[in-house]
Amino acid sequence: MKLFKKLGIDLGTANSIVWEEGVGIVLNEPTVVAVGVDDRKILAVGAEAKKMLGKTPEYIEVIRPMEDGVIADYEVTEAMMRYFLKQVMGRGWIMGPEVMVCVPAGVTQVEQRAVMDATISAGARKAYLIDEPLAAAIGAKIPVSEPYGNMIVDIGGGAAEAAVIALGGVVTHKTVRVGGAKIDGVIAEFLKRKHNLIVGEQTSETIKIKIGSAIKLKRPETMEISGRDSVSGLPRMVVIDSDQIHEAILPMLSSIIMVIRDTLEITPPELVADIADRGVVLSGGTSLLRNFNVLVTREIGVSAHVAPEPQFCVIKGTGIALENLDVYWRAIR
Repeated sequence: MKLFKKLGIDLGTANSIVWEEGVGIVLNEPTVVAVGVDDRKILAVGAEAKKMLGKTPEYIEVIRPMEDGVIADYEVTEAMMRYFLKQVMGRGWIMGPEVMVCVPAGVTQVEQRAVMDATISAGARKAYLIDEPLAAAIGAKIPVSEPYGNMIVDIGGGAAEAAVIALGGVVTHKTVRVGGAKIDGVIAEFLKRKHNLIVGEQTSETIKIKIGSAIKLKRPETMEISGRDSVSGLPRMVVIDSDQIHEAILPMLSSIIMVIRDTLEITPPELVADIADRGVVLSGGTSLLRNFNVLVTREIGVSAHVAPEPQFCVIKGTGIALENLDVYWRAIR
């Protein structure tokens, strides 16, 4: 009988996922928390809190405690993690779990300490950290221990991180704070500027998923959008097409392409040659944007493909590393 559980946590800007040793993914919730404005009491976490976005009275605030891949609100993040651990652990466990949390490769010592402290305060008996791009590469079934260069580009809700992996570690990496949330925001800004229509986060995300594309489609697709007229304040509906959305999000996508270029520029030539042969692997939920791999291939000149179940690569890799600490101990903090 096990005395304690081992858990892996992917604290993403958009979603938080928990992995349990020997079981797999046991929790997948939006990284959203609803709190009372006056007493800061936690009212809802995850999916229940996300339903409240844009619909709350003045005494309730809905918070995304993770911003650009790092902790933006320590107290709320700690409370959220405590809730997640309670959900997964259930009753009857005396000892807290061992927890591995993935963090961006470029986090500062202060940001690392904040994650460690929040994890321990939430009830973990022991905490480890692993670099997100390394975890994503492991989860994407890339042979990270080999003496060859492999490039992974992990694009989440808050940031995009390009990294070159070799010999079980991150050799070079670059990060840009552009992700799915920023792309949603750009779509909302476009609708307000072009059509005088104000929409919420969830509507912007739906537009991105349904008609968003990294390259122009041969046959543009259209979609009816409802929102509030910014002039009259009344409900209004407009029809937009995929070409308009493409033009709106292209600057954000160009920033991600640039971070891939910058990473390759500081990578040793031998590893760049390996990447030219092996291609670029894309992970993270935002990599599912239609034709994004085609855009990367076109702009970088190296074939790019999306990993299987890209939104789960990081948590799967975290789980594998957690279950094989003796193999990956050099890369774990």
